[in-house]
Parts: sequence; C-alpha cells; structure tokens
Amino acid sequence: MSVVTRFAPSPTGFLHIGGARTALFNFLFARHHGGKYLLRIEDTDRERSTDLAIAAIHEGLNWLDLAGDDEPVYQFSRMERHAQIAHELLEKGLAYRCYLSAEELGQMREEARKLGHPIRSPWRDKPVSAAPDAPFVVRLRMPETGATTISDAVQGDVTVQHQQLDDLIMLRSDGTPTYMLAVVVDDHDMGVSHVIRGDDHLNNAFRQQKIIAAMDWPQPIYAHIPLIHGSDGAKLSKRHGALSVMEYQSMGFLPEAVNNYLLRLGWSHGDDEVISRVDAISWFDLGAIGKSPARFDMDKLTAINSHYLSTASDDTIIKLITDAPLTPEMETRLRLLAPAIKERAQLVSDLPLMADFALSTTSPEIAEDAKPILDADMLSRLTAFAEAYSQHQGDFHNRDQEAIKAWLNEWLEEQGMKMRDLGPGLRVALTGKKQAPDIVLILAVLGPHEVKTRIETVCNN
Repeated sequence: MSVVTRFAPSPTGFLHIGGARTALFNFLFARHHGGKYLLRIEDTDRERSTDLAIAAIHEGLNWLDLAGDDEPVYQFSRMERHAQIAHELLEKGLAYRCYLSAEELGQMREEARKLGHPIRSPWRDKPVSAAPDAPFVVRLRMPETGATTISDAVQGDVTVQHQQLDDLIMLRSDGTPTYMLAVVVDDHDMGVSHVIRGDDHLNNAFRQQKIIAAMDWPQPIYAHIPLIHGSDGAKLSKRHGALSVMEYQSMGFLPEAVNNYLLRLGWSHGDDEVISRVDAISWFDLGAIGKSPARFDMDKLTAINSHYLSTASDDTIIKLITDAPLTPEMETRLRLLAPAIKERAQLVSDLPLMADFALSTTSPEIAEDAKPILDADMLSRLTAFAEAYSQHQGDFHNRDQEAIKAWLNEWLEEQGMKMRDLGPGLRVALTGKKQAPDIVLILAVLGPHEVKTRIETVCNN
C-alpha cells in the first residue's frame, strides 16, 4: 500500500499543541513508510473560519517544519464535488431527501434522546412522489440491523451496533455539504490511506465509513490517538499549556524541542527521551502509541529545550542571542561566552539576558538587589584590583582564561583574600547582576580595557 496521511485542521482558531502533535504523527508515519503527508484546511464553517486563523496554522506548521508535501487543499473550494457525491447516493437509493421542519426535527431529537434511539426520519421510506415543494436535507440511509467493527491501529477492534447510528445529514437544506460528507470525499480524492487523528473523532469514523461503503471506495486504516490531558489529568486547557504553537516560540522554546516533546506525548521508543527527527522517522510506527491520554508537563518540555540549547552549535547560540550585525569585538565576546551560557540556559529568551553585559558598550546599570554588595569595603577592594589588573593588561589581550585565573588566584593570595571577598562585587561591577557566568570568563569576555573602565565607573559614581 502507498501510504498517504493528512493533517486537516479547522481554521477557527490557532494551531494548538494537540493539533501540532497530530500533524507530527501524520508526518512521521508518512516519512517512515516513504509516503506522502498532506495538509487540508477544513474551512467549510464560513462564519468561524478566518484568514488570520489560516495564516496562524501555516505559520505554526512552518515553524515546526511540518508543512504538507503538496500545496494545501482548501475544503470549501471543493463544495461542488462534495454535493456531487451526495446526489450520486440519492440516485442509487442509498440516500434520501428529508423534509422535516426544524420544529419536527427538534421533537424527534427529544424523543430519540429519551429512548436512546437514533433519529430515523419518516421520509426515509416515503416515495419521491410524496415530496412537498419545501426545503430538504439529504440523509444517508444507515443500516438498521447488525454492527460495524473498526480495527483501529491504536484502539484495537471497536464495535458499534447499527441501531445506534442515525441517518446522518450529508447536504444541508441550503445545498451545502456537512463536515461528515466533506471529510470522506476529500480523504478519498486525496488518496489518504491512513486517517490518524484524535480519538474524539472515533464515533465519526463509524458514520463516515458508511459513506465510503455506499460509494464502494477503499476503506482507510484508522488510528485514533488519545487526547492530551493536563498534568493533573484534567482536559488540557490554557492553564496546562494548551496554547498557540507560536506562543511556545515566544516563550523561548526551540521547534526541535517542541517536536521532540510532542513525539513523546503518547508514543515511546524504550527509554529514549531525546530523539532526533532522523531517528523519529526511522522508529515511528502506530503500534507504539499508547491507549491512555498523555499528560502535558511544562517542566519536561523545558528540560528537553534545555538539552537542545546545550547541544546547539556556538554559531546557532550567537544567532539566538542577537540577529544584529556584530563588530569583531562583539563577535569575539560572544564566541567566548556561548559555550558557558548554553549550558545554563533553559529557554531561548534566557540567552540575551545572560549575554547582555557582553553586548553592552557602556558600563551596565546596577540591579537594585545587587547594589548592597557594592559597599565601601567592596569598592576599596575593587579599586585595588583594577589598579593591579591594569598593570598586566598586556598579558591578557589574548583573553587566555588559564592565564587570567592563575594571575587572579595569585593576586588574591597576596592580598590575603578569598574569591568570596572580591567575586560578588566584581561580578556586579562588570555585569550589573548578582548572577552571572564565572568571574574568569567575564574577565576574558570583556577584555582588560573594558574591565578597567567598568570598575572605575562603578567606583567613581
């Protein structure tokens, strides 16, 4: 079988984290089997579908590198094709025109709800000659006896009795197709072999399968994935992390980290936690998807993001710090700094904050919580340090951290001081913060002239 999968979001809102995982699973399954991964925008709800939401879906998928292999299909543009299928089924006697008024239908629904029965319109068995000159919907004739079993690739065999299925509406009274019809027609015409989607669509599969059978089309293989829950087991909401995919970019997450985390939400490969896309494509299959809802954990996502930052190249880290053109001096500073800060950063947004002292061309503004460190005794020690350090500036122009460390330890010993007597104040004077990289690294990054200038500025103000 030639594998073709599809991701089919409705553009009534942003691309959320659950939708992104569905797209990822469809992408990986298609890639694993050398098939195609397609994108379909289900924009038939014209009142709620917006251009802004469509753009947001494309933006999110592009960021995650999950755009479709072909140009996206827009479902609304295929309405005539959908209607054509409904009329074919009418001609075959497998569908019928239903003339129930809204009031009559409401009464039938109430009665059906009380009895636990599906809706069976009285127009199902009436002759065409009895039809009034009135609006109608087109319903599919569902079998009334027997059962259908779907061998779902995730859920296993699931059976529904036909008496539980109502005669679904395929065309509304205005002639527009319903979601249930459009999905089936589009999946067939796009050659979709595997329908991989959330398990909230499992009940739809039994109804949609009847349209497929009525048209004598090949049945796709279904794989209904359990939904994502919050860390407390409740339905995923904004407080758990059910946000727009692009909000994760704004929060400082890398797309490869988000993909890696989503992959592990409901799918596993032994104890592997960090999985490259190459390995994901090689390993992914439907049999490893669990049947229980996965739990979203922001701390785990952050930990994976931290890993990807720590293993990124220094060039990548520098680009994440700033996209502004760099002078040779700033380039030198960031190349010295990048290896250290990428080990400490959890989010992309941490990097500019950790590097801001190196990018500054002036003495830093001292944070309020750091000012008490610069008391009179500390300023005196800093003055002595600056004077001694300036006498050795020529030795440190190559920014050799081992040489700087050896000199600093020797000088502290001569002064009868420990690093704790000077380090906190030196860190504040040079970076403006209490928390910053190793002192020796800071001295190397800034260079001897800038170190002297910043200490003098602090001591003279």
